[in-house]
Amino acid sequence: MEESKKYLAEFKETVMKYYPLSEAAFSMFTHIVQFKTLKKDEILLQIGEVSRRLYFVSKGAIIAFYVDDEGNTYNKNIFLERQFAGSTVSALLNIPSEFTLQAIEETVLISIDYRLYRELIDSNNEFKHFYIAYLEKNWIIDKEQREISLVMENATTRYLKLLSAYPHIDKRIPLQHIASHLGISPTQLSRIRKELKEK
Repeated sequence: MEESKKYLAEFKETVMKYYPLSEAAFSMFTHIVQFKTLKKDEILLQIGEVSRRLYFVSKGAIIAFYVDDEGNTYNKNIFLERQFAGSTVSALLNIPSEFTLQAIEETVLISIDYRLYRELIDSNNEFKHFYIAYLEKNWIIDKEQREISLVMENATTRYLKLLSAYPHIDKRIPLQHIASHLGISPTQLSRIRKELKEK
């Protein structure tokens, strides 16, 4: 119970960073969410499945990945604490997800019913402002910065930035996932980690 209160408080704090919802509006938000716990390696959303929910990671980590025709796996993203996760395109367009979501450690999520969430956005100006702010931050600003980072910054800088944002991530998450997230090979990441240790 105490953990649930803590996770809801963190959820509220994150939401308010995007847009300061009133207490009444945030209360509406809490009425369309529920907690979900996943074991390590448990699948949250299978590729080809239509997403009906979005998620907020309270504890743990979710990986988004897809597999090509040759069976090679590619990481699309890693979602960590205080990040929103899900197949937004699938939920928005009501189409099958093009990637799988899987817990890579024991994970606690706040699960948001997408249909009810859209109803709040359509009927409430505060939620409209929150939604716009969320899209601008995650799908324009952060996306552009990530794209620039991949082109302009070397892999060591990108790895150090990730460590700065999430200390000890290298102790929690398998290195092949981190390497894929950074757009490099596991061998390159091992070399970077070795060079940093020698400094």
